[in-house]
Amino acid sequence: MTLQDRYDDAMFDFSQGEFDSAIAKLRQILADDPNNFDAQLSLGMAYYRKGDFDTAIAEGHKAEKLKPNEQLVHTNLSLFYMRRGDKQTAEHHGLQARIASWKSEGSAPPAAAENSELNMAKPKPPVLPDMPWKKKKPNG
Repeated sequence: MTLQDRYDDAMFDFSQGEFDSAIAKLRQILADDPNNFDAQLSLGMAYYRKGDFDTAIAEGHKAEKLKPNEQLVHTNLSLFYMRRGDKQTAEHHGLQARIASWKSEGSAPPAAAENSELNMAKPKPPVLPDMPWKKKKPNG
């Protein structure tokens, strides 16, 4: 069975709510391949779903070491910290997730995008006559 097959099997358990089984399988994958990012990221989420926020955070930081600029890592950490009650750290990781998304999309943050070409797509205001209340006098 390949690592991918084993990962898929663990994710099936996860999807069925069998978090202990998924955790055991993900830990075995990581024992064989410590740099398996998907398994590491999923392990943190499995602990989160079990309600073990401290372990979820610890596993989330291991995923962060593998891919420090990955948006999903910071999104998960933000969620984990928020559930643990650490709003300040949650907001920090939320910001890191937004920055990572801007980098991955190759786009600027929304504030910088205001002066972009997107403004050309806005409809132009209608042109109204100068003084519509004045009627032209008929000639003659």
